[in-house]
Amino acid sequence: MMRTLSASSPAAGSARPALQPDMFGPMLRAWRRRRGASQLSLALQSGVSQRHVSFLESGRARPSREMVVQLSSALDVPLRQRNAMLLAAGFAPAYRESNLTAPELAPVRQAIDRMLKQQEPYPAVVVDRLWNLLDANEAANAFTVFLSEGPPPPPPPGKAPNLLRNLLDPKALRPKLANWEEVARYLVSTTYAEILADGGEPKALAFIEEVMAYPDVPASFRKLRFEDRPPPVLTLDFIVGGKSLSVFTTIATLGTPQDVTLQEVRIECFFPADDRSDALFRSLAAQR
Repeated sequence: MMRTLSASSPAAGSARPALQPDMFGPMLRAWRRRRGASQLSLALQSGVSQRHVSFLESGRARPSREMVVQLSSALDVPLRQRNAMLLAAGFAPAYRESNLTAPELAPVRQAIDRMLKQQEPYPAVVVDRLWNLLDANEAANAFTVFLSEGPPPPPPPGKAPNLLRNLLDPKALRPKLANWEEVARYLVSTTYAEILADGGEPKALAFIEEVMAYPDVPASFRKLRFEDRPPPVLTLDFIVGGKSLSVFTTIATLGTPQDVTLQEVRIECFFPADDRSDALFRSLAAQR
């Protein structure tokens, strides 16, 4: 898990480009239905008349820029998809997609660095919505070397290091994970559900197809298996060089983000699930 930062596209202005304004109505209807809302409930939530919501969905009326933001906010549409709705209505995106190293994100960057440092001697990583690695603390780097029993294999050409790929790839961490099927099913199914809930963006769906192409990853992994009595938390149980290590994770997100990148950032912290694993993490820290 090497420390890297992803590049993102710059923010757009507020001019109205000529981009398929007729697509806004179907997108609004799709998001309303996805949220299980009627036209009346959306009208009450957004402060827009039900008649106007109906006219917007049917294409009999065109929204203003402010109306697109108002309705998409009421539906809790992710910022990336709000930009898509603005484009569909003929407007430029409103929300930036910044690089984490951008000067305006310095306070957030500092906060993330503090979180990574405070997590020592336990691993912590920063990933995006598709599990691409953006940053990691020293404990995570040492943990990766330990699991790989040496330098980790490089990612595919043109790809960033990716946690989900590493767990599904039989040439990476998969052979070390004793409860691989359980963990893989959970991660694939929840990631797929989140992608669908966020609108099923083509790039994200293509990522799911890519990881599903690994050997012995069945289509059924897209759906979480029902358990009568599931455990309180799903652990990742590794066996490396005869040593057992069991961990669970927590995931933190940034509050009130107004940037696409910041909304999609996840800080995942690893914790030992037993005393033996705790001792191993502390031993790795002492070796550093």
